[in-house]
Amino acid sequence: MFHLFGAIDEFQRELIVEGAHEGLTAARARGRVGGRPAAMTELQVGQARQTYTANAPTPFSRSPRPFGVARATVYRHLNPGNPRQGETA
Repeated sequence: MFHLFGAIDEFQRELIVEGAHEGLTAARARGRVGGRPAAMTELQVGQARQTYTANAPTPFSRSPRPFGVARATVYRHLNPGNPRQGETA
């Protein structure tokens, strides 16, 4: 009996997952993009890169929130080895 209930639950779960994927695909086709918006634009990243190269030793140490984001966010976007670097909008 438990195996039968487990099989039914697994089937229902697969239907839910399939419906969710179809919904996401349909939303993307309509131009909707999910996820959290990028914290910095490409323009801001470029300005931060210029500031960083101009003031090499400590470019953002005096500003508590450069570009309206945390200092760590700025450095994360400037790090060339960062796998998340391409996530700017």
